[in-house]
Amino acid sequence: MTALLTIAILVVVGIAIWQVTKIFELTQPLSKEDTAIANDKDNKINGYLMFAFLVFLYGLMLFSIWNYGHFVLRTPASEHGTDYDNLMWISLVIIFIVQFVTQALLHYFAFKYRGQQGRKALFFADNDKLEMIWTIIPVITLAGLILYGLYTWNTIMNVDEEEEALVVEIYAQQFSWTARYAGTDNVLGDANVRLIDIDRANVLGVDEADPNAQDDIITKELHLPVNKRVIFKIRSQDVLHSAYMPHFRAQMNCVPGMVTQFSFIPTVTTSEMRNKTSKSCNRLKDVKPNS
Repeated sequence: MTALLTIAILVVVGIAIWQVTKIFELTQPLSKEDTAIANDKDNKINGYLMFAFLVFLYGLMLFSIWNYGHFVLRTPASEHGTDYDNLMWISLVIIFIVQFVTQALLHYFAFKYRGQQGRKALFFADNDKLEMIWTIIPVITLAGLILYGLYTWNTIMNVDEEEEALVVEIYAQQFSWTARYAGTDNVLGDANVRLIDIDRANVLGVDEADPNAQDDIITKELHLPVNKRVIFKIRSQDVLHSAYMPHFRAQMNCVPGMVTQFSFIPTVTTSEMRNKTSKSCNRLKDVKPNS
């Protein structure tokens, strides 16, 4: 309630200041120089302000990279993660170059071609050469990104049926996750939300009459073998969830009423992960300021 009253007071004060400013302008004597059309001085000021905003924009970008760049995920823990990172970094580099050039030109031209007394704008209907350039270059760039993206997507999503992969079900519900491993037969038993029986502790709705379900292992902890493909069958009991494992570069929505799938090959063991974490913590400790 206090916050709401504070906001209301600030709004009222702002409106009052604005009204006082308008009254002050109306009470000033009229002069020949008073006009709604910007003069050379106004245009020059706005041109310099455009340059100042450009410097501020790039300064903010460099500040963000310097202060928050360490939050970027490092070496991926899955085989496909390298392809995923390459696609992302190529896209970011292209976006960075394009925005750097276009924003610099935009603010420069806003200053160079600012309004001046006696200057008349040149009008021309079209420029076929220029239109071809700004059409063909983006088309080629986007086509390259799309083709590379499709190749990366197919590489990640296509699973060799002859490959011996571990099958694991990820089951989402408010507010917990459950893993169900296919047993020795590596085949998950059937399951349906209508078979959920809390009294019998059948929270996942597993069909207990299915022979393939007899050796399934249900657990709250997920353990994955290194250098072996894992196929995740993902279900949801209630609402949309997101099975997000950033270090594996894996994300798949859990949709009620259907089974979604994602697979990857882990490449980093727990001990290797802890060793990397320990080294990172030691580096951070070295640069930590004294308190």
